[in-house]
Amino acid sequence: MDVDPSLFGTDLRLLGDLEHQNSRRPGSDLCTVERPERGFPGEKPPVDLRTVAGVENLQQALLLRFLTPVGDLAALGHPRYGCRLHELVGELNNDTTRNRAKMFVLQALAEEPRVKEVLSVSVTPSPRDPAAVDVRVALVPIGEPAALNLVFPFSLAGEPR
Repeated sequence: MDVDPSLFGTDLRLLGDLEHQNSRRPGSDLCTVERPERGFPGEKPPVDLRTVAGVENLQQALLLRFLTPVGDLAALGHPRYGCRLHELVGELNNDTTRNRAKMFVLQALAEEPRVKEVLSVSVTPSPRDPAAVDVRVALVPIGEPAALNLVFPFSLAGEPR
């Protein structure tokens, strides 16, 4: 059964690639899409802000929660929003670090109101990058009987500058 796309609403697309955190560059938090109609010859085509809806909206929301340090949004009235994964940047990719990452992800998921139940969380070394882990989450969203499976790569080396 597919997840009801209207359940998670629509939001502005902030990440160009929902599979890779490094696509989030400071100062470029809004994605755009060219309108189908063209402007005048020689000028750039008009653009609109891109949106994300349904499961992709939940996926973006979870990825942004994982990438935001807890407390960063306290001044906006959300003191518990975020995740402690940033504490692992610079750590070795070993069992201890991966277990801490799992704990931090479980804590963040417990704060997400669109998650009814977390079925599993696993954190494994990335086969593509020795300084990264793949966070695999199986969860049941609110209002849906079907499980949703997501994978979020996380770099222990931090964001590239």
